[in-house]
Amino acid sequence: MGIINDNFMLKNKTARKLYKKYAENMPIIDYHCHLSPKMIAEDYRFKNAYDLFLGGDHYKWRQMRSNGVDEEMITGNGGTDFEKWCKFAETLPLLIGNPIYHWTALELKRYFGIDKPLTPETAKEIWDICNEQLQKPEFSAKNLIRRSNVKVICTTDDPYDTLEYHDQLKDFETKVLPTFRPNLNDIKPDITERMDYFHEHGCRLSDHAIDTFNDELVETLIFLGKEYAKRGWVMQLHIGAMRNNNSRMFEKMGPDTGFDSVNDFEIAENLSKLLNALDKEDLLPKTILYCLNPKDNYVLGTMLGNFQRGPVRGKIQFGSGWWFNDNRDGMEEQMKALANLGTLGNFVGMLTDSRSFVSYTRHEYFRRILCNLVGKWVEEGEYPNDEASLKRIIEGICYENAKNYFEF
Repeated sequence: MGIINDNFMLKNKTARKLYKKYAENMPIIDYHCHLSPKMIAEDYRFKNAYDLFLGGDHYKWRQMRSNGVDEEMITGNGGTDFEKWCKFAETLPLLIGNPIYHWTALELKRYFGIDKPLTPETAKEIWDICNEQLQKPEFSAKNLIRRSNVKVICTTDDPYDTLEYHDQLKDFETKVLPTFRPNLNDIKPDITERMDYFHEHGCRLSDHAIDTFNDELVETLIFLGKEYAKRGWVMQLHIGAMRNNNSRMFEKMGPDTGFDSVNDFEIAENLSKLLNALDKEDLLPKTILYCLNPKDNYVLGTMLGNFQRGPVRGKIQFGSGWWFNDNRDGMEEQMKALANLGTLGNFVGMLTDSRSFVSYTRHEYFRRILCNLVGKWVEEGEYPNDEASLKRIIEGICYENAKNYFEF
């Protein structure tokens, strides 16, 4: 039997109650992801289990490399999809303590009803079960979204994208909206016209990868931030990645293939300059700050308090544990920092930041961690067992806060 049961990661009675009553069945607003709008619009049908579980998932590729699997057997042409699946099955049992172990178990359980671990011994059986079920209509891209109870998806899009696939999705019951993600090193003169185009297509968020934080970048973000504020957009700043470290593999495979890591540059001074410059002109948009280096948790947790302003609750947000922090310890440390320094009850909660159509189980993973943390505080006498307050906190963080914050 597998590890996924009703009490998975819920280590106390209060946690189990909070999860069952208030978290488990809340809808999902996935306000930052890397799903392909084309795949959604065309209602993509997955060829096999490798295509669904491993296609484009550099989190899993990275661990296979660490297990000595040759690149040709991960992303190359060195074997069949089944042979690559078997290499993943060899790797997975070694990932004790890694969230990928839990994510995979949740994906198999929730979408396929498979309750046994993926190992070299079970690889063929699970492969066959998954592939048989993938032939059914309920495993198309749109139906996986429907089954996951997702109300809104915000993709990540180049400013010069035609957004044709978003147009094709206007009648899909899940809102699929674009997010404006410009290259900060190459802002073109018509950038505001592109913002208007995105706005007409439902865009209400921007996103920026802050891989360095120099004065020139601050000036660029001040300009962009003012434009976002005028349109009522949310500005997201993802701070602290060191990308494409392996030049040999970057030349071979390109970006976003599993060769990035955590950077350690200083962020406080220029982040303050940016937010202050926008606030001085009353053009500071709603902003979500994410850090990849946990050393910056308290920098962000204190910085956001400098620029909060009504009537928006939590106008400046501390974004959920991102990328290498997308695990139990990373999520707990982010929420503890926010709780220690700010208002956890106004937190807009989890996002997938994923290219996978079965990664919505990460919301379940997050919700269990949230309920366990809050339940622990209650049972240790640090917060009253007040049903109404706990309901508001848990439902808020799982769904309601994001719904009110983004106003899609």
